[in-house]
Amino acid sequence: MTWKPENQEKIKIFQTHQQETLLQVYGWNEHWAAEQRRAATGDVPLVPARVVAQFSHQYRIVTEAGEQSAVVTGKFEFEAINRGHFPAVGDWVLVQPLPGEAKAVIHTLLPRRSVMVRKEAGQRIDVQVISANLDYVFITNALNQDFNLRKIERYLLAVWDSGARPVVLLTKADLIENPEHYVALVEGIAPGVPVHAVSAFENQGRDALAEYLLPGQTIAITGSSGVGKSTLLNWLADEDKQRVQDIRESDARGRHTTTHREMFVTPSGAIIVDTPGMRELQLWESDEGIDTTFADIGELAASCRFHDCRHDQEEGCAVKQAIADGTLEQRRFVSFKKLEKELAHMARKEESVNRRTKKQAEKRVSAKSRTGKRTIPTYAMDMGEDE
Repeated sequence: MTWKPENQEKIKIFQTHQQETLLQVYGWNEHWAAEQRRAATGDVPLVPARVVAQFSHQYRIVTEAGEQSAVVTGKFEFEAINRGHFPAVGDWVLVQPLPGEAKAVIHTLLPRRSVMVRKEAGQRIDVQVISANLDYVFITNALNQDFNLRKIERYLLAVWDSGARPVVLLTKADLIENPEHYVALVEGIAPGVPVHAVSAFENQGRDALAEYLLPGQTIAITGSSGVGKSTLLNWLADEDKQRVQDIRESDARGRHTTTHREMFVTPSGAIIVDTPGMRELQLWESDEGIDTTFADIGELAASCRFHDCRHDQEEGCAVKQAIADGTLEQRRFVSFKKLEKELAHMARKEESVNRRTKKQAEKRVSAKSRTGKRTIPTYAMDMGEDE
C-alpha cells in the first residue's frame, strides 16, 4: 500500500486497525467486493473508492492509495437522469486513477444500500442526496428554541424511507434541568426509535452512543442549523474535525458551520458524515417512511368502519375517536395529514418532471445520433450545495 506524507491521519487510523486495509477502514466489505465484480466491465482498469467529500461537481475520494480528487466521466454526466444519479458522500464508486497524479475519473456508481434524499432547496424540482450507504442517521434537535416534535417527525419520515436506522439525539442537554421529560416526548412520537439526551459541553450521554460507533458503521449527523452537529462530531472524534460557531441560545439562531458534506473516521472506527444545517427538509418521496413514522395512526385507521375513511366526518372513524378520547394527539394527526398532502403534491410534480426529463433525454440521444456529439444536461453543470 502506498501512503502519501499528507495522509498522517489515515496512517494513525490504519495503525489502530492494523488488520484492515484503508478501504476496509472506510467500510469496504464482501458485499461491496461482490458489487464490484458484478459491475466490472470494459477494458479500462477500475479500482474501488469511497466518496468522502463533495464540492460542487468535484469529489474527494479514498482508494487504497489514499485520498484523491475526482470527477465523473462525460458519459456519466450524459447518462445521468437527475442529480440523484450522481455520486454523493458515502457512495462507493469505481474509478480510473490518472497516472502520476492524485486524481481519478469516476466511471461507475455501485448500487446503494441506503440513501437519504430531499427535494432540492428552491423552486427547481430535483432530488438532492444528503448521503448514501448509511447504517444510522443521528437526527439532532437541540433542547433550546429549536426543539420541535413536528420537525423530528419530518426527519424520521425521510430516514425511515432511506433504508437507514434513525437515532434521535437531543443536544445541549446541559441547558435544561429535566432532559428526560423531552426524551419521553420524542419517544411518544417515535415508538421503537432510540432517543438520547447528550451534551458535548458536559460530556453527557456519550456512553449510550457506543453501540452505534462501531468499526465500519456509517452514520450521518443531520438537523437544523445551530443544533450542535459539528460540536457533536468533534466530541465523538475527540478532536476538532469541524469548525464551530456560537449561536444565540435565546432564539437558537446562528450561521452554518458546515458548508459541505464530508466523511470522517473516528477513533472507534465508526465513519461519520457531517452535513450542512438545513433550514427546511423538503421531502422528495416516500414509499414506506410515512407508514413507519405514523404507524400508530395506521393501526387506528385499520379499525375504521370504512376502509377508505378519510378521518374527517365519517361515522365509525377510529382515528377521530382516538383524538376525542386523548389517546392520539390532535397536533400529531394534523402533522400526518400535512406530510401526506405534501408527499402527494410532490409525487404529482415529480411525475411531470420525469415525463419532461424523458423527452429531453430522447432529444439528446436523437441529437447525438445526428451529430455524433454529446449534449451535457444543464443540471450536470450545477452540482453546488443549496441549503
